[in-house]
Amino acid sequence: MLEGSSRSGKTISSVDFCIYIGARIGQGFVINVVKETYNSFKTTLYQDYKRRLTDFGLPQPFDSSREVPSFRFLGNQINLIGADNASKAHGMSCDFLWVNEGLDITREFFDQVEMRCRKFWWMDYNPKVTSHWVYDYLIPRDDVAFLHSTFKDNPFISDVERNKILSYEDTENNRRQGTVDLYKWQVYGLGIRAAMEGLVHPNVVWVDEYPENVEEEAWGLDFGYSIDPSALVRAGVIGNDLYLKKYLYHPTPNSDILGKALDVCLPEDAIVWCDSADPGMITDLKVAGFPVYAVNKFRGSVNYGNGLINRFKLHIVRDPDFRKEHENYKYRTLNGLALNEPVDEFNHLWDASRYAVTSSFMYYHEERG
Repeated sequence: MLEGSSRSGKTISSVDFCIYIGARIGQGFVINVVKETYNSFKTTLYQDYKRRLTDFGLPQPFDSSREVPSFRFLGNQINLIGADNASKAHGMSCDFLWVNEGLDITREFFDQVEMRCRKFWWMDYNPKVTSHWVYDYLIPRDDVAFLHSTFKDNPFISDVERNKILSYEDTENNRRQGTVDLYKWQVYGLGIRAAMEGLVHPNVVWVDEYPENVEEEAWGLDFGYSIDPSALVRAGVIGNDLYLKKYLYHPTPNSDILGKALDVCLPEDAIVWCDSADPGMITDLKVAGFPVYAVNKFRGSVNYGNGLINRFKLHIVRDPDFRKEHENYKYRTLNGLALNEPVDEFNHLWDASRYAVTSSFMYYHEERG
């Protein structure tokens, strides 16, 4: 288990170990690398593998192909696997297994891939939460070793990277610069487990699939045109459990482009609640035949809707965009004091969710008694 801060060398060391396997241990092995989603490889490990293979004078496939789900070097097979496809866990045996950012993987998925690993596995992560199955289930095992590291253990970190991490520390100079962030310093600087403060929706259970047997269902749509994304969320309830799944997260400059996306996403019986701030877009979508309705906004409706969401036990289908918003949608602070007002950022999926919940599930608790 490799637990540590940002830029401590966990990922590069893991790539180097894959190279070491072929150079010193042997050939003919299968090495499976797992992340939360396959798409997340493209912005992280693609570049890390490309850089290190080039450093060692080894051929790399990332310049010649946009999609590299697997490749060979030094006589071994590397498979890049996203944990968002649970069916892949069954039958994908390997000799060596690397789980990158292990806190984003479910225990069920890990159990499936671990039982199919013949020789050795390792996992890395930033300790960005205080409670997790990895801490309780893996680290205490007698057959699991544990290594903690920080950016100070990495002799190759650049000055720019080091200074950015150091800017989060609570020092007089950083307070003057306005860069202090206790949570980021604990997690990404010291590499210690910390709970993010001020989250609007702190209690989230991440799941692999949206259930088929929901009792009530609605859709929410938040409009985004050029920079901000349009966000489409499917919401369903089972008892006191609320399930959310992202279907769209991309700017849509006009109703024609948005309509094409909705054609792909929406079932025939969908009811979609939209941001009432753009009645023109809603009218265009209605004329095009989409079942869209303006949500009822009122003074305090944002806090009311967020509070209603938090009355449920919240489940979200794993998705990097939803995870990004979950980790960054916070209440405003003034001079270090929390205000009862969310920051108007990282809230596109949350706004869409709120439209669906407040419009269709407002009385759900009361109706059930």
